[in-house]
Amino acid sequence: MTPAIEKSSGPRNEEKLILGLVIALALFVGFGSWLAIGLLSHHEKNRGLPPDQARRLINFSLTDGTGREVTRADLDGKILAVSFLFTGCALTCPEVSRRMAEIQTLTAGQSDVRLVSLTVDPRTDTPPALAKFGARYGLDTNRWFMLTGDKAALYKIIGTSFLARDAGDPFNSMPGNFTGTERIAVVDRHGRVRIYFDGLRPETAAAVVAEISQLRAEN
Repeated sequence: MTPAIEKSSGPRNEEKLILGLVIALALFVGFGSWLAIGLLSHHEKNRGLPPDQARRLINFSLTDGTGREVTRADLDGKILAVSFLFTGCALTCPEVSRRMAEIQTLTAGQSDVRLVSLTVDPRTDTPPALAKFGARYGLDTNRWFMLTGDKAALYKIIGTSFLARDAGDPFNSMPGNFTGTERIAVVDRHGRVRIYFDGLRPETAAAVVAEISQLRAEN
């Protein structure tokens, strides 16, 4: 019997090698594209967001955690970092308040800077409730005002000066149906809202302070 001739495996091995190289190259290119997109997205998010329309801080009279009245006039000529909260919020509000606490630390000694946090749930967030909440973050009541008051007055200042509302969003758990409550707004010394930063991002405190420095240089 004539012995069977064993076929050479050389071409098949070469095909496998080429296929492996093609797959590796595709994965490398794909990963590189994903990384580039991720870095670009990260950079874009760090630039902050402009207001959806021209927004300016309107007149108001509210109450802080000490029971003291705070008005628009008390903030005249100051650069502001403004956030939004309600003390019953377990996820975003504590994180945003941590960013505000970092901003408070980074702006220590800067007499032209004030921090303001407006509650969207004034029924629950009484002055004592805000005082207790603020103590968790080392709130300096002379520089950082957590404010409550009449619901209609609060919603007017938030809706007019800072945030849009979307009553049709079934997933919005924030009282008042305000959108973007995780943002921190930066207001110039003339009361104009200049930019918003994402209060959930760890680098936001530094971005807010850098924006404050730029606004200070304008005057």
